Amino acid sequence: MKNKLQQEMEKIQAELWTMSDHLYDHPELGDQEYESMKLLTNFLKEHNFNIETGIVSRPTAFKAEYKSGKPGPTIAYLAEYDALPGVGHGCGHNLIGTMSVGAGVALSKVIEEIGGSVIVFGTPAEETNGAKVPMSEQGIFKDIDVAMIVHPGDQSYESGESLAMDAIQYSYSGKTAHAAAAPEEGINALDSVIQLFNGINALRQHVTSDVRIHGIIAEGGQAANVVPDKAVAQFYIRAKDRTYLNGVVKKVNNIAEGAAIMTGATLEISNYELSYDNMITNKALSNAFTMNLSEVSTEPVYPAKQSIGSIDMGNVSQVVPAIHPYISLKQPGLIAHTTEFANKTITEDGHEALVSGTLALAQTGYEVITDSELLKNIQEEFANKEK
Repeated sequence: MKNKLQQEMEKIQAELWTMSDHLYDHPELGDQEYESMKLLTNFLKEHNFNIETGIVSRPTAFKAEYKSGKPGPTIAYLAEYDALPGVGHGCGHNLIGTMSVGAGVALSKVIEEIGGSVIVFGTPAEETNGAKVPMSEQGIFKDIDVAMIVHPGDQSYESGESLAMDAIQYSYSGKTAHAAAAPEEGINALDSVIQLFNGINALRQHVTSDVRIHGIIAEGGQAANVVPDKAVAQFYIRAKDRTYLNGVVKKVNNIAEGAAIMTGATLEISNYELSYDNMITNKALSNAFTMNLSEVSTEPVYPAKQSIGSIDMGNVSQVVPAIHPYISLKQPGLIAHTTEFANKTITEDGHEALVSGTLALAQTGYEVITDSELLKNIQEEFANKEK
């Protein structure tokens, strides 16, 4: 049956290359990926998938489903297709979206025989306000047996971990005054932000080494001779797991409150982007994918890298067995979020990665459906996971 998957892949690979290159040529930012969504869903529709767009109240999100009509596991492939401002597809989401769509179509050609269902989820805005977060919260993955996505990288790596992350805004309100003539009449909101930064810097000694706290002053006043009555700081706060992160965020919030008390300003705390949970790789599923990737690609697959980034696939991994491996673009040291990375996706190496990743995803989905022992191991591991 894997030979049939290979044959089905060969039938569609030229179209997949064209789609990926088109996404590269026409990048769209998160939650604005209307043409990208249309391109991917039209391809799925041509292959008899039932399409639902605008799920979880996100206009560019979609669910594409193909049912065999026979009992069996449900395999989900997750497609990303948002680009970066000024860089385009510097994270290779043109490849990611196309690989997931291609894997879904390839697998759909054999499930009439083996049973089960295949779903492709379109998941907008991974770079900013990831749609996988509300999808995870609203039960979209409730009846899914496994969820998979493959990310391009400098080399191939097994699925690993990611940091949990909160994006928090601290907005201080004070009182304007002439900074020279009557400073005593003012309440300096910018001083609160400065004290917040100082307090966070003092905190760094007393958190574990995996914690990352990095921020900016988004607003800090309009003129040097006016006491600022509004100042805003935005921070990403990250840690290895959600439980520890919650404790760090509490400490930072306490520092923020103390900064307001010191200056007399008032404070409003809010989230300016959705929170991402840490990625929990399902090792049984990951091992199956790694074996399949090794069969279809000559590139070595290295152990998972230590991650200091955050992905909304982490939220998915909390509710369903999931993996997020990397596939090689054959350029060790290649840095993501650069135009160089984006340009690499449309080369021969990028096209080769697309084919290998698509086929490995499809073959892994096939194994989950047909190998009851593999599925049992996946489910048992997930049931015993630590958050």
